[in-house]
Amino acid sequence: MGMLFGTDGVRGVANEGLTPELAYKLGKAGAYVLGRGGRRPRIILGKDTRISGDMLEAALMAGILSVGGDCLRAGVVPTPGLAYLTRVYDCCAGIVISASHNPVADNGIKFFAGDGFKLPDPVEEEIERLVLKDGFPYPRPTGVDIGRVYEEKEAVGRYLSFLEEVLAVDLQGLKIVVDCANGAASCVAPQLFRDLGAEVVVIAGEPDGTNINEECGSTNPKALQREVRERKAHLGLAFDGDADRLIAVDEEGNLVDGDQIMVICGLHRHRKGELKGNRVTVSVMSNLGLKEAFQKVGVTVEETRVGDRYILEALLQNGGVMGGEQSGHIIFLDRTTTGDGLVTALELLRVIREEGKTLSQLASQMRRFPQLLVNVRVRDKEGLKDNPEVAEAIRRAEERLGEQGRILVRPSGTEPLIRVMGEALDENLLREVVDELAEVVAVQLNRQLVADGREAGR
Repeated sequence: MGMLFGTDGVRGVANEGLTPELAYKLGKAGAYVLGRGGRRPRIILGKDTRISGDMLEAALMAGILSVGGDCLRAGVVPTPGLAYLTRVYDCCAGIVISASHNPVADNGIKFFAGDGFKLPDPVEEEIERLVLKDGFPYPRPTGVDIGRVYEEKEAVGRYLSFLEEVLAVDLQGLKIVVDCANGAASCVAPQLFRDLGAEVVVIAGEPDGTNINEECGSTNPKALQREVRERKAHLGLAFDGDADRLIAVDEEGNLVDGDQIMVICGLHRHRKGELKGNRVTVSVMSNLGLKEAFQKVGVTVEETRVGDRYILEALLQNGGVMGGEQSGHIIFLDRTTTGDGLVTALELLRVIREEGKTLSQLASQMRRFPQLLVNVRVRDKEGLKDNPEVAEAIRRAEERLGEQGRILVRPSGTEPLIRVMGEALDENLLREVVDELAEVVAVQLNRQLVADGREAGR
């Protein structure tokens, strides 16, 4: 990745790292690069519910208009919805303003190509070069050649119609609690599930610009678990701020994460002969139980680096149709071009309906290996690569865990952290091995353990 674009667009604290000035330059460079097809650039913009979205949207639009591009303003819409609308409105590109599951102070700018897929690395790199290059001679149209803004008030409705048509699941008789994370799902999810016949209880569905992902959503589903139990609902669905992720809760209030959802949907597709290539693609962070569940029935599990862009690349290369991450970012390529929490929810609900089982029964198809993650804050993440003491400590840890366990040590893609993750059936041994390895990493890289860096089980 370059200086600006990470694995998921350009991210930063709004009005600090991610300034209106930078957004203006991204809009100008993006319209110039993506609109070089001989016709006037036409770009659709969407955003989540963050207070900074209006500011960044205005700056992006100014940049696009200044080089003669037209803007279609979709308003608040889920990120995957924007990807879909880019194709529907025949745009050369789509841009969504969102920082997904991050807190309200953060924001991000993510580009989609005209086909609804994320931009290839070379295109992102070209946009980045222009943004960082002073004095590039952009076109300066005047008069009628300056770009215009068009309000697309039907955009969200068109996305909703697509969801209802692509997976028309009969939800009559189901009570579903929906956690919208006070984000973009608020404008779509409740209506979607009601239109399909469900009784819907909504929580965190009143965004005010400042409460997105605040003690709610897929990264903090405790309120959803409580509500499902108290309401005696059949299940709960938790989205993140831009609705590209889904975490579920079964009728007993237990979490059902992305790995379990992939097992449920993947095994169902396998039984129906709908799992193209008889394979699924996951990141290296997926639980060993997922691999065990698929291998039992002869489904191939392919692993990639962490990040949905790598999963998508692998799916396109190997002809697969399904892949995702433990976080609930799951791609069904035969449905749409990117991870979509609402599509994932409908796929999950389809399995529940067609198999006539509860979510807890379906989730039990996967045996979860205890998982422990410790984050080690470091001065230089690159120092991990050539450290022989750490390499030897990893070898010893793997030897102790044996065939029914594993160790993964990797640098964070976004923070100055080394992540030490282990899995094993023996939870006490796992804790001991991971703690010892994390201590070696901390000592060797001359930093201390992050005090709150441990996440057990998930």
